[in-house]
Amino acid sequence: MKLRSLRVENQPQLMIIPMIDIIFFLLVFFMMSTLYMVEQHTIPVNLPKAAAAQQDKPSSINITVLENGNVMFNQEEIPLPLLAKRVTLEIGKQPDNIFVLRGDKQVPYGQVISVLDELKQAGAHRVSVAVEKAR
Repeated sequence: MKLRSLRVENQPQLMIIPMIDIIFFLLVFFMMSTLYMVEQHTIPVNLPKAAAAQQDKPSSINITVLENGNVMFNQEEIPLPLLAKRVTLEIGKQPDNIFVLRGDKQVPYGQVISVLDELKQAGAHRVSVAVEKAR
């Protein structure tokens, strides 16, 4: 009779807490690893540096002024007079679009201001200027 009571007392127990720890560790690992898999498809531009820089959101639309003065709307080149029409179309699709103006630091100041003026005339209310963070 004593043998039966020993067997009942020594039954294996299922430990839930270490299993939950391992599941949370795997969840965090896969979440962090997917962040590094996302590629940002932008045109390489030599941006100026600023102390108060922040990164743009993925849902933003990039307006890039290249070193030679050409204007790019996301990945396609567009003439400056047609920029306002294209921005108006994008605002019609989604009114809360964020337009990120990315101007090469070698481009004259007036060229970037003319692009900014076209954006404002087209009705873009959420415009930010992209810079690199100063070290």
